[in-house]
Amino acid sequence: MKRYDLVIYGQHIEDRLITLNELARLVGLHPEKLRRYIVLGLIDPDVEQPEPLFEDSIVARVCKIERLKNDLGLNLAGCGLVMDLLERITQLEEQLRSLQR
Repeated sequence: MKRYDLVIYGQHIEDRLITLNELARLVGLHPEKLRRYIVLGLIDPDVEQPEPLFEDSIVARVCKIERLKNDLGLNLAGCGLVMDLLERITQLEEQLRSLQR
């Protein structure tokens, strides 16, 4: 039997900015809860005035925060710490990969 490789070509869609209300709808949270996340520094808008606008990649971050909070029972300060550590681990892994080349 012949083996065929499946090649998937992705189209890079330019990141778009979403409003707080769009983010709330996408993640299923109230906009006020997301405003609290902004105040606590868990999420940062790319544009703050006249209204907060986010890259659409923030959806994954908010979902991670919610999983940490709901599944592991972490408080918001703990979620912030874990998110910072995860980002730092990712940076270190990228540095390690570049040094190994």
